[in-house]
Amino acid sequence: MEKVKIEKNTVQETLIIPLYGRKMCAEKFPELYTDVFAERLCERLDYDFSELEKKKKSFIYQFGALEAAMRQLDIMWEIKNYLAKHPKATVVNLGCGLDETGKACDNGTCSIVNIDFPDVISIREKLISAYDRETNIACDLNDYSWMDKVDGSNGVIFFAAGVFHYFKTEEVKSLALELSKRFPGGCLVFDSVRKLALKLMMAAVIKNMGMSDVEGYFYVNNPAKDLNWSKKIKVTSKGYMLGYYDMKSPGIHFMHRLLARIGDKGMKMYINRMDFV
Repeated sequence: MEKVKIEKNTVQETLIIPLYGRKMCAEKFPELYTDVFAERLCERLDYDFSELEKKKKSFIYQFGALEAAMRQLDIMWEIKNYLAKHPKATVVNLGCGLDETGKACDNGTCSIVNIDFPDVISIREKLISAYDRETNIACDLNDYSWMDKVDGSNGVIFFAAGVFHYFKTEEVKSLALELSKRFPGGCLVFDSVRKLALKLMMAAVIKNMGMSDVEGYFYVNNPAKDLNWSKKIKVTSKGYMLGYYDMKSPGIHFMHRLLARIGDKGMKMYINRMDFV
C-alpha cells in the first residue's frame, strides 16, 4: 500500500506527535494501554520519525505520552459507559485529527462521526478507511452547520481530546449550550487544565502567534463553578491521570505516578462530562 507523505512544518505534521505518542505508549506500557490503530497508521506514513525516536527514552517525553494515553483511556471509559445505556447512540469525535477512538469503542450498533477542518479530513481519508456506520465531516467546529448532520435520535455522546485548549472560553461555552439545546439526553466529554498549566502547554503557540498571554483561552480552575453554564447541563469531573485508573502497571516509574498526582491536583487536569438534561 502506498505511503502518505507528511511534510515537516505543516499543519498535518501536528497530527503526528500525539499519534506517535500513543504508539510509543502502547509499546512501552502494553498492560495499561493498547492502540493497534496508532501502530498501523504510523506504518502508512512517509515521515521522518527520527527526532521523535530520539525522545522516546526521555522521562518527560514518556510522561507526555502517558498523559495522552490516559486521556484517551478515560474518554473511552465514558463513551463505553454511555453506550452501555444507549447502544445505538452516535459517537462524535470533535477535532478528530487521526484519532480512532470511535472505532476502539465500537459496539457493533453505534454510529461514529469524525469532525475536523477540511485539510485534516482530507489526509484522514487517505489514511483511514471508514466503517459502514462511520461518517467524516469537514467543517470548523464553530460553524454549527455540522450539527445538522448528527443523528441524536438514539442518543449521542460528543468528545473532544486536547482540542478545547485552542478555543476561547466563550466558544466552548457557546458550543456546549448549543449542543444541550439540540441534543437533550446526550452528553459532552472533554479535558481541561487550570490557567497555569495552559500557559505552560501553550508557551510555543503564544510565541509563534505573537500572543502575550492565554487570556480568553479555555481553562478550568474549578469545574463545578467555571462550567456552571446552564441548569440543563449536569457537570461531573475526574482527574485524568489517576481519576479512572491507578497507573500501577509494569514499567511505570513511581515518579510518573507522582507527576500524575501533581497533574491532577496541582495542574487541575480533568476529564469533564456534561450531561444534557
